[in-house]
Amino acid sequence: MKGFNVNYMNPYETECFECLASGGVCGFDSDNDEPICICGDQLCATPGSSKVAVAIGASVGAVGALVVILGCVYFVLQRRRKIAYNKQRSSMDLFMPPSSGDTFASTTNTSQSLSSYQSSNTDPMPPRSNYFGVQVFTYEELEEATKNFDSSKELGEGGFGTVYKGELKDGRVVAVKRHYESNSRRIEQFMNEVQILARLRHKSLVTLFGCTHRHSRELLLVYEFIPNGTVADHLQGRSTKSTNLLPWPIRLNIAVETAEALAYLHAKGVIHRDVKTNNILLDDNFRVKVADFGLSRDFPNHVTHVSTAPQGTPGYVDPEYYQSYQLTDKSDVYSFGVVLVELISSLQAVDINRNRSDVNLANMAINKIQNQELLEFVDPYLGFERDYAIRRMTTGVAELAFRCLQQEREIRPSMNEVVEILRGINSSDGLGAREETKVLEVRTDEAILLKVSPVSPDSVVDKWVSGSSVSNSS
Repeated sequence: MKGFNVNYMNPYETECFECLASGGVCGFDSDNDEPICICGDQLCATPGSSKVAVAIGASVGAVGALVVILGCVYFVLQRRRKIAYNKQRSSMDLFMPPSSGDTFASTTNTSQSLSSYQSSNTDPMPPRSNYFGVQVFTYEELEEATKNFDSSKELGEGGFGTVYKGELKDGRVVAVKRHYESNSRRIEQFMNEVQILARLRHKSLVTLFGCTHRHSRELLLVYEFIPNGTVADHLQGRSTKSTNLLPWPIRLNIAVETAEALAYLHAKGVIHRDVKTNNILLDDNFRVKVADFGLSRDFPNHVTHVSTAPQGTPGYVDPEYYQSYQLTDKSDVYSFGVVLVELISSLQAVDINRNRSDVNLANMAINKIQNQELLEFVDPYLGFERDYAIRRMTTGVAELAFRCLQQEREIRPSMNEVVEILRGINSSDGLGAREETKVLEVRTDEAILLKVSPVSPDSVVDKWVSGSSVSNSS
């Protein structure tokens, strides 16, 4: 009998080989009609076509998820790009120099455009060479000009930043104001000062040379350098330029030129809102340069007041503005009245070391004038007792200051009136022909008015008569 050979072939030989290679035991699942791989007391990954199917399914799922993610990313990027473009357009509109006849940009528009000022560096539009006609400097230029903002270059500190002396590559000596922070409030003040100073030109206003652009790492303003310090420095003996205090003719000229600068601002529809001796600079010839316009406000001719929370420096803030939240040009008049009494007394606007009733200089001046004690109030260095002409002029300035410090704004003179009065006092005709004069006579009704009226608060957040503390917001 002839026989035949039978060759058995395992259809799952490949799968079993892979199972054995991984350390498992090859088996078969009759329910599912597929091979299985047993590792100890549990199943290993199923060999064979099922494993391939799982791998393919996982790959397809991953690819699909990736497509969805890429689509979402593309959508988000497109949206951000559109928003950035719109912000850039707003920012460009904000910094475009206004045409002649245009008024200042409103505070509302300024606030709405703050976020666009510091837009992303991916902004497709290149930075402009000037804003409102003033030069744009890079941060690196000003860093080099001030020797990396060396402390030895500091000229002084204010409420919003530090001022440094610097020298540009073209040889110009400048003052660089470096804002403390770049938050929305500081940006608004920065932009406000650029807009105002770029439009105004007056011999007694500081000149703005330029600023950093909206992409700069810091907000910097560049002014002409005024070498002789502030009026406050000289009155308080802090100046290193002179060995004595300011003589009376210079003080009176400071009053005249400051008043002229403020009258010019009011004629242009601007309220300074921070008039004080620390913001009145002097050049080498003791000529005035009014500075620091960060708090200044546009004041349209057709309105009676601007409603805004009180801001300014303690001791200089108009008490009616503090109580009513109504800012007018007469608020500057009140602050200038405080400057006048500083000029004749050489005392600080607020000094907590004085008697309680005299901490506020405006209050002290009113009391001295009402009680006919001007001799005790005037700086003895001026020669009030021995020089009749000086006595006459200081008395006239004290009387004008008294009017400026009236509680009701309607009673205060305008800055134009103040200028005319000071010019009269400064002229030879202002001395008069009389050989004798009383120190100062105050009408009874004026004295009564001022005795019952509050004066500028020692702090803009301290509680006052019928007042409440407020936050500093424009």
